[in-house]
Amino acid sequence: MIAVVLWFLVVIADNPKETRTFANIPVTLTNVELLEKENKVYEVLDNSDRVRVTVEVPRSDLDKLRASDIVAEADMSKLTAVNTIAISFYVMNDDVNVSNITGNRDAVHLNVEDKVKSWKAVRYHLQGEVAENYMVGGVTLEQTSIEVSGPKSAIDMIDSVAVDFDVTGATTDQKANVETKLYDAEGNVLDLPNVTKSADHVMMNVQVLAVKEIPVELNPTGVPGEGYLATGEVSCDPPVVRIAGAPSVLAGISKVSIPPEQLDITDAEESLVTTINVKSYLPATVRMADSNFNGRVTATVYVEPKVEKTLTIPVENISISDIPEGFEWEYDENVTSGRMKIAGLNAVVSGVQSDELHGTVNIAEWMRENDIKLLKPGAYRVPMTVEVQEDIEVTEEAFVQIIISEVKEEEV
Repeated sequence: MIAVVLWFLVVIADNPKETRTFANIPVTLTNVELLEKENKVYEVLDNSDRVRVTVEVPRSDLDKLRASDIVAEADMSKLTAVNTIAISFYVMNDDVNVSNITGNRDAVHLNVEDKVKSWKAVRYHLQGEVAENYMVGGVTLEQTSIEVSGPKSAIDMIDSVAVDFDVTGATTDQKANVETKLYDAEGNVLDLPNVTKSADHVMMNVQVLAVKEIPVELNPTGVPGEGYLATGEVSCDPPVVRIAGAPSVLAGISKVSIPPEQLDITDAEESLVTTINVKSYLPATVRMADSNFNGRVTATVYVEPKVEKTLTIPVENISISDIPEGFEWEYDENVTSGRMKIAGLNAVVSGVQSDELHGTVNIAEWMRENDIKLLKPGAYRVPMTVEVQEDIEVTEEAFVQIIISEVKEEEV
């Protein structure tokens, strides 16, 4: 007995007990499927699944002990009513003789909730601006909704699922597999590691179209009713439209022409005002660039009543030529000469003044037209030629009253 005691004392003296502490040891949760069967999920609180473990072993075993030998476990089947699970510690190394093992905490604290699922529509956010004279024609997502699952409190925070796509400087169609992000009602990105998504990425296609501004060309036809004239003026509201399409298609389009049959003023007694959808006269692959413009323009072809005006050409503005030899002429002062009537648009007719007109009379031509072979002395009412602009109609021809007499020979 004395020998045994002495041997024991010697062993203790030569190989005393010592402790070693290992930090940040993970706690393994076992039987977690028990919660899953109840359709519940958990969240570890306060980082309680990380512990600091102190192990007491003989000095000779210290060098054999590794952090990987330390095991901390919490059995989910032993979950308490206050959502805690006791932690058990042990060393998985048969070469180490453990005298004692303790942790800085004895339980894992959990938040346990019902697991819920919800389908959310996937929205998109475009960032940046496409190149000048280009626009986004449309966006398609190959997956328009995804399922999110997790704790009810977390799912209730989710207002929408969206993807972000940068189109800065784009001139061609864009395609990419983009990450889905969770957003709250105020548009803030949510970081919810305990929420799972049925799709972390979705394929997104962005159509990029060229934009071009072109005029609307109006081509009226027809003749207005009796006593009315087309002013020659047309208007379109708006006068230009912005179109979008493939650059190769837009390169061949310089205007959109409205056909004459859409602007027929035959027998019209007032201006024609009509609404026209210009999309009908553009290629099917071209669209309106402005989303708030439906393609309809208001076209007006102006028609006004014809007005008449009586003018008297001053005598000094009348010239007479080609009188046969041996004859002379003079004005008949007893008869008003040079009176004529013109008709046309008010804006044109009102600007014509009598003293601006000039008349000419060609006696020889007048004789030929009236088959007069021999001119005799007398009073004649001879028509005048008066030059007026093309858009003026002469409704009553001008005449001049002249007296033709033979030239008297001078007496010697």
